[in-house]
Amino acid sequence: MGYQGHFRVWRGDASGGGLQDFTVEVNEGEVVLDVIHRLQATQTADLAVRWNCKAGKCGSCSAEINGRPRLLCMTRMSVFAEDEVVTVTPMRTFPVIRDLVTDVSYNYEKAREIPAFSPPKGVAPGDYRMSQVDVERSQEFRKCIECFLCQDTCHVIRDHEENKEAFAGPRFLMRIAELEMHPLDEADRLDAARTEHGLGLCNITKCCTEVCPEHIKITDNALIPLKERVADRRYDPVVWLGNKLFRR
Repeated sequence: MGYQGHFRVWRGDASGGGLQDFTVEVNEGEVVLDVIHRLQATQTADLAVRWNCKAGKCGSCSAEINGRPRLLCMTRMSVFAEDEVVTVTPMRTFPVIRDLVTDVSYNYEKAREIPAFSPPKGVAPGDYRMSQVDVERSQEFRKCIECFLCQDTCHVIRDHEENKEAFAGPRFLMRIAELEMHPLDEADRLDAARTEHGLGLCNITKCCTEVCPEHIKITDNALIPLKERVADRRYDPVVWLGNKLFRR
């Protein structure tokens, strides 16, 4: 059974814009993206929104709904009261292109800065061997759909534009952690995590974990262990002595 829903949608581009009010039909079982599509079809054909799979797997339709970073296709209208105003805005951390579409190229630039997986020399890909527990640990991080909601909600870059140059953000610190924990990866990533990718700027508030649509425990299973490894190398006297002896 349908009802008339009240929406406020941000319209504009890089030069500016604002919220516009709409009254639009909402049907049982729909998600916010369904309503946005209905707005395009019936009231505002030029409304820009990025989407692809409509199944929570491509990460394209990231936006902010009532101030919270979410996927439009995974946010059910049933979580809102019928008389509630639903406000849809673009991700605040990234520059607006138009309406709900933002420029997320910052994330791809950060991805390119991380060295690729470095397998052992002389071992063919088909001969890689690792224990099941290491496989499972890595697979959690590979569930990431790169919706960049964790990047959007991270206050280190959300509230401090100047940090973007020195801070990779939770998605890519998680990538570094994944590779650092991989038993077959021979690259040394700890010093770079601290000096080049800004690991020290992360203060583990868990806001990235809270918005992850894949329920990856970004903070507990990636960022904190990575911080511990960096701290061990830099401040643990036993590890420091071992490194000195090994180098000799």
